[in-house]
Amino acid sequence: MDRFYNLEKEAVLRHFNVTERGLNQKQVQENQKKYGKNILEEKPRPSKARIFLEQFQDLLVIILIIAALISLFTGELESTIVIFSVITLNAVIGTYQHLKAEKSLRSLKKLSSPHARVIREGRETLIPASDVVVGDIVSVKAGDIVAADGRIIYARNLEVNESSLTGESQAVEKDEKLIPKEQLAIADQKNMLFSGTVATSGKALFVVTRVGMETELGKIARMLGETKPQKTPLQVSLDEFSKKLAFIIIFICLAIFLLSIYRKIALLDSLMFAVALAVAAIPEALSSIVTIVLAIGTQKMAEEAAIIKELKAVEGLGCVTVICSDKTGTLTQNRMEVREIHLEGRLLPAASLDLRKENQRLFLLASYLCNDSVGAGHGDATEIALLRLAKLYNVDPARASKKYPRVSELPFDSARKIMSTLNLVDGKRLLFVKGAGDVVLRKANRIYGDGIRYLTAGDRYEINRTIRQLSEKGYRVLGLAYKECALAEISNRDESQLIFLGLVTMVDPPRPEARAAIQAAKQAGIKPVMITGDHLQTAQSIAKEVGIFGEGELALSGEQLEGMHPYELQKQIKSVAVYARVSPEHKIRIVEGWQKAGGIVAFVGDGINDAPALRKADIGIAMGLSGTEVSKEASSIILTDDNYFTIIKAVRNGRKIYNNIQNAITFLISGNAAAILLVVYTSLLNLPIPFAPVHLLFINLLTDSLPAIAIGMEEDGDDLLKKPPRDPKQSLLSKRVLKIIAFEGFLIAAFTLLSYHIGLKNNHYVARTMVFGTLCLARLFHSFNCRGTKSIFEKKIKNKAMLISFMVGALLLNLALFVPFFQKIFLAFPLSSSEAAFMFVNAALPTVILQIILFFRYKKRKRAR
Repeated sequence: MDRFYNLEKEAVLRHFNVTERGLNQKQVQENQKKYGKNILEEKPRPSKARIFLEQFQDLLVIILIIAALISLFTGELESTIVIFSVITLNAVIGTYQHLKAEKSLRSLKKLSSPHARVIREGRETLIPASDVVVGDIVSVKAGDIVAADGRIIYARNLEVNESSLTGESQAVEKDEKLIPKEQLAIADQKNMLFSGTVATSGKALFVVTRVGMETELGKIARMLGETKPQKTPLQVSLDEFSKKLAFIIIFICLAIFLLSIYRKIALLDSLMFAVALAVAAIPEALSSIVTIVLAIGTQKMAEEAAIIKELKAVEGLGCVTVICSDKTGTLTQNRMEVREIHLEGRLLPAASLDLRKENQRLFLLASYLCNDSVGAGHGDATEIALLRLAKLYNVDPARASKKYPRVSELPFDSARKIMSTLNLVDGKRLLFVKGAGDVVLRKANRIYGDGIRYLTAGDRYEINRTIRQLSEKGYRVLGLAYKECALAEISNRDESQLIFLGLVTMVDPPRPEARAAIQAAKQAGIKPVMITGDHLQTAQSIAKEVGIFGEGELALSGEQLEGMHPYELQKQIKSVAVYARVSPEHKIRIVEGWQKAGGIVAFVGDGINDAPALRKADIGIAMGLSGTEVSKEASSIILTDDNYFTIIKAVRNGRKIYNNIQNAITFLISGNAAAILLVVYTSLLNLPIPFAPVHLLFINLLTDSLPAIAIGMEEDGDDLLKKPPRDPKQSLLSKRVLKIIAFEGFLIAAFTLLSYHIGLKNNHYVARTMVFGTLCLARLFHSFNCRGTKSIFEKKIKNKAMLISFMVGALLLNLALFVPFFQKIFLAFPLSSSEAAFMFVNAALPTVILQIILFFRYKKRKRAR
């Protein structure tokens, strides 16, 4: 049985064989055995040691381990130590990143009420919430966290904040009345209470219908446990790249090794050729460089109010194609505001009251005197909005309440749907009434316009029609009325024969920047989608206002979504711009639908109900100001200003960072391609190995790493948000990029071979040292070619990190080549001045040629304009 809301309360009590006196001890034990304990279960997590060992499963890492062992076997101890140091460092970084996640369920547990007041055998008892069982009668009052899901059997002025489940911050009224509908969203189940929600006013008794993992909170916990985070396109590309590179390396190493054996080259030398090739081909520092570039990106984003929890999210933002966001607090201000007032048959802007007219003066008096809020920031959101209205007219409500003191009052009652106060105004006792528009109108028999007259049937019809129309637009509509009353105390009987003053319409207004942010998202090729727990009409109204809901687009309620076949949803998903009254399961379904359609989904949320979708989405974005701890920990990005525009800025940074990472990888691989060509060339011609493994490790780890990181810090053009997102299926190394790598690698290899043959005229050691110097310096120069597609003539070098990295790399190379202590460590042979000069020229020429090519392309583009 799931739909307890459409059963009479007596039927629910019979279903669980319980009375209002509660369960006895025997029933408690039986029900706990049958339905389980009221706790949220947590799956065991892998140990740190296991996570650390999993970092060594990558094929490239395995190849490096084999290369290190061969180096050890052949007496190259320095190479072995350096290779193992690099592998271990990468494993430590990977383990640290993994351990930063997986806190969401622990925060979810904190939301459970620690204690509950239950009625058992006729006595009210305070017990641990974990001991609550199905069938228990639980008592709640204002301030209590609800301990389990249940059907209300008694309620008095009960209001509950369900924002943790629905995302809507406005407290909802609850009662025990039966609801006959078959399918209802959580937000519409007015006779049910849910675990983790908070009673804000009133009191109630409810019978527990679900506990633990079967509650709505438990279902979210289960979804969190079952939902696996998605890999970003960069992760997928790097995984594919690693696998392809690993197989290419294995094939070439095996071919070179077999060729060496066939030529009867000593086994030791054959192994050394294979090791040299493996070390030459693998960009050992790639993982660390990508991590550092992403980390630098997180610092930049943090300055722009986006805190990155998971580095993968930095780049993932760059190819987002759809942003699914909540309405309240994200697109709207999460505060009620008086939008219009209805007086004398006309809708007027909130700021257009004429206080010289008595009816309009009384209207304003009613709005702030019949009001229980104590200030502009404390109390019910609706009443705070009315105080703000008063301040538009330079009225200080606190001072006015002393000037017009309250004599008596009838508090708001969810059954009556109104509240009343008796105030002393200008020597008269005036009864002010505020509440649901239709209810206030029913209690009135007169209306105040140009004067006071009796309400006609036509008046009532027009006012009720206005209330319906405004409600359909998503406004909250309140009625205000008054009458003179000479009594000292008032009762419900006095709320009649009222003089109707008018209507107040309120809305949670869009944030000022929301429309521009939505427009920027669309310009960047991103589809904005609104997902909310609010009513469909309200959602559509706000979506139209901010530019999400346009011509030809659809809006669906959770009920409609529930009835849709998956195939039908898949067919329509790109046309749906608004989802309203949705559950956590619906949100997961929407995210999955977009992912199946090939979209990269960013999901923006702030409630507990958003946590599974935040985890499921490619990029989960939580609100830092209004978000729950659970939503923050399930996300990969936290917005510290709760601003939609911050997402757009983060998308721009994500696109820039991806481009920079691609350029950095192009820089690394083109240099490695040159080294591979050198090994293959010397192997085929049976020449001495052109370098020692320690030379390549020096290049890859020291003189390559700094320029690669500097490339990752490049600023791109301002047109990044004018282009559509890149295809997530596009390989990191596209055909265009591979052609660039091949050409640049060939150029560097050709001039390095020239140095090799010049050095070989002397001896093998000189040749090897000249190759080391030329290759290292050529790659340092080459970093200036990899800043993008523009030459240094078109794009000036403003990145100081580029210049610093070049100078540091050059300094390290000079130490290795010309300082005796370091010469010994890095196996460098002293060079003559002419050999050093040849080495420098050969290193610079590839960059000179590439810059000339880029310059002519720049000239061609300029002429084309």
